[in-house]
Amino acid sequence: MSRPIIIAAALFFTAHAASAQTLFTYGKDAVSVKEFLRAYNKNNTEPKSKKSLNNYLDLYIASRLKIKEAKARGYDTLPQLVADLENLRNQIIPTYLNDAASVQRLVDEAFTRSQKDIHLAQIFISNTQNGLTDTAIAWDKAKAAYAKLQKGVAFADVANEFSDDPSVKNNGGDLGFITAFTLPYELENLAYSTPVGKVSTIYHSKAGYHIFKNIEERKAWGKIKAMQILIAFPPGSDATTQNEMKRLADSLYGLLQKGDDFGKLATKFSNDVISANANGFIPEFSVGQYDPIFENVVYNLKDSQISKPFLTTHGYHIVKRLERIPVAIDKNDAKAMQLLKEKVQTSDRIKTTQKELVQKIIKQAAYKKVDYNAAELFAFTDSVLDYKRPPMPVRINRTSALYKLGDRLVNTQDWITYAQTFRYKPDGSGMKKQSDLWDEFVQNTAIDYYKRHLEDYNEVFKQQMEEFKDGNLFFEIMQREVWGPAQADSAALANYFAQHKSAYHWKSSADALLFYANDLASAKTVIAQLEKTPTRWKEIIAEMNEKVAVDSNRFELTQIPDGTKRKLETGMITGPVLNKTDNTASFAYILRLHEAGEPRTFTEAKGLVINDYQSQLEKQWVEKLKKKYPVVVNKKVLATLK
Repeated sequence: MSRPIIIAAALFFTAHAASAQTLFTYGKDAVSVKEFLRAYNKNNTEPKSKKSLNNYLDLYIASRLKIKEAKARGYDTLPQLVADLENLRNQIIPTYLNDAASVQRLVDEAFTRSQKDIHLAQIFISNTQNGLTDTAIAWDKAKAAYAKLQKGVAFADVANEFSDDPSVKNNGGDLGFITAFTLPYELENLAYSTPVGKVSTIYHSKAGYHIFKNIEERKAWGKIKAMQILIAFPPGSDATTQNEMKRLADSLYGLLQKGDDFGKLATKFSNDVISANANGFIPEFSVGQYDPIFENVVYNLKDSQISKPFLTTHGYHIVKRLERIPVAIDKNDAKAMQLLKEKVQTSDRIKTTQKELVQKIIKQAAYKKVDYNAAELFAFTDSVLDYKRPPMPVRINRTSALYKLGDRLVNTQDWITYAQTFRYKPDGSGMKKQSDLWDEFVQNTAIDYYKRHLEDYNEVFKQQMEEFKDGNLFFEIMQREVWGPAQADSAALANYFAQHKSAYHWKSSADALLFYANDLASAKTVIAQLEKTPTRWKEIIAEMNEKVAVDSNRFELTQIPDGTKRKLETGMITGPVLNKTDNTASFAYILRLHEAGEPRTFTEAKGLVINDYQSQLEKQWVEKLKKKYPVVVNKKVLATLK
């Protein structure tokens, strides 16, 4: 082995051994380096350094002592805390019901597919033929259409003859371009597995039979931000009416060419309710979401260019393209990949990951089927659910075991209960096949088992639950030992203030009104009115319909918001300060200035006194806990961390 490899191996094993080492003990409990570093890296708010490591270690030791004491007192069995933990568990479990590797596979697949657009044509044969659901007739029709395609008949001609898609009379089955997420996932798979210039095999969905043709492919065009004015045709409109619509569209286009405001014209004239109410703006879109004619016109505009009026089946459109947003092409773009992952997780494709998860659970939980006769089971099930005698002799009863999954033995009654609830199809078209219902039952049992044992399967979930449980215990014991007593014991607070009066003096301060507005516009409206008649501030606030709140008090100058950074003076109205987190805004009206050094009264200092008294109580309490649960820090291990 070469020297660099030896050194690398030594470093690896040294690091691994260090992470497994104990950093400190408290009482009979121990905390490893790995456990501490996980908390430090997640929760430390200071720049990482020796000092921040020491500071966080002190905080972390104190928190572990408090949580240990809470458990010793049995707080983890308090009904409210138990209920809170169970509620959180139920809330976050759904986010763990997808196999992580499967989700990542879907994200990678969606990324690859998003790099190109496919020009797609379709022949659709509905399951409903002649007003009745008849998949046999639909299948024969689909085979006949496919046979003609195989003989070289033009796709559009076959679509016009066979397709049940109402739009076929206008487009000959041409759907225009599609991209990832345009179609339901099962149809997207069909589209992306069909080579350019080729026709797909016949695919059967819940709606009917599909035949696709991949006409052409191109590099993905991305998304578009745009504005629209739609002059829509009224239902049943004749040629005269449609000509009037065209003249109106031409007139509006002329006004736009002269510089009229697009948004105002859209609000006044557009028949598209969504964009008309949004000053003409339409939601950003990608290919496959709108009429192909509409998309082609908009995608071929330049940014800020306005189209001439153009016709679709909806009416005449005038569109202003604002911006084209290219698709992400770099997998290392963390923000783009996170957005793609979120889109995957909210799409229909995510269901496929649960099936893969079920297979993993069945394997890991050692699924084992009991030896029974399936025909007898289904006969017994029908007899119970339909209240009739079984058509054959059966040895199975409600308590008969069917299979074992982990520590759970599933019996016939479990199966009957499930079948009784889910035996019918959601669309009301009849009962499911018993084999399909059985597969659902096994999957449901596996997911239920996984939920109940999720801590054993997922370390991240386990850590999240432990953190929440410890957080609740920390809050509960702090409320009882520190926060509650400090706020409730007025005599102790007054005594603490009397002993530390010299610590409570005003810095440079002012009597002022602090205004908090829902948005910057509301803040500016109030400022403009206050500058005219500041004495009317109560009436002005009342007229703002709760868009602005006010706090009247004495504040240190560092607490007063001022966007202009001017020297504060009596009678001044400060400039608004925008909070970029929630877009709220604050400003102040200075009533009177005070020099630094004035002593605070107990009432003025009470908030500070409570904080300081809490700190004293906490410090004294932690010292007691250290005596009860002696703390020993492994200084050699700590030195390696520093």
